Amino acid sequence: MHLSALSGRPIFAEKVMNIRKVLNRLDKPQGLYPNYLNPNSGQWGQHHVSVGGLGDSFYEYLLKAWLMSDKSDEEGKKLYYDALQAIEKNLIRKSSGGLTYIAEWKGGLLEHKMGHLTCFAGGMIALGADGAPDDKTGHQMELAAEIARTCHESYTRTSMKLGPEAFRFDGGVEAIATRQNEKYFILRPEVIETYMYMWRFTHDPKYRQWGWEAVQALEKYCRLEGGYSGVRDVYASTPNHDDVQQSFYLAETLNFFLASGRALKLKV
Repeated sequence: MHLSALSGRPIFAEKVMNIRKVLNRLDKPQGLYPNYLNPNSGQWGQHHVSVGGLGDSFYEYLLKAWLMSDKSDEEGKKLYYDALQAIEKNLIRKSSGGLTYIAEWKGGLLEHKMGHLTCFAGGMIALGADGAPDDKTGHQMELAAEIARTCHESYTRTSMKLGPEAFRFDGGVEAIATRQNEKYFILRPEVIETYMYMWRFTHDPKYRQWGWEAVQALEKYCRLEGGYSGVRDVYASTPNHDDVQQSFYLAETLNFFLASGRALKLKV
């Protein structure tokens, strides 16, 4: 849609609207959007719902399409807030320790796991709170703050103070990765993105402090002579580097640090 606005060619926006037509006529389980849609049949490929991997951008761009339209895209607005309502009803839970998290939904059963990618949702919810229907602005800002806190906890509960790829709320653990293939950190931006939005909207200094904690951890455990590397286990006492600096580290993670309004001494 942004490409249509820039180029003056409506064909790109028309493609998006065609997708919306398909989505509007589909039955959505509990109002949720499964991750896979068969492009040939136009039917859901399965019933796995995630606000993280495979699902995150869908919700983000529903909201941003409405904002980009100067809030004239009423269909985009309705799709976003209806989806958020379904997410809150079916996926958002609170742990016994008081941490709010967004679970994954698999065919009607909840998996009490939250991915690092899902942590972008705190910022998204804060960004959309101002236009929330039925005077829910305050509620949505509170929800965004709770998600930000949970994601911060996923960082503080590791040895390196860097968040794992996914963390769980079952088996007596909270905000901790329990599987080896979920303990890695690859310089992802989502938690820092939420800190940035929360700082911009609330000016609560704790979000800048949380960002600074992440900077210090990156400098200590991820910085190498040639740049920054991911680590394979954030619970280990010393880093085992994967020797990869992901492209989104420069394009997103560092940008969100800088947009939080604090001069950060990261060298690339």
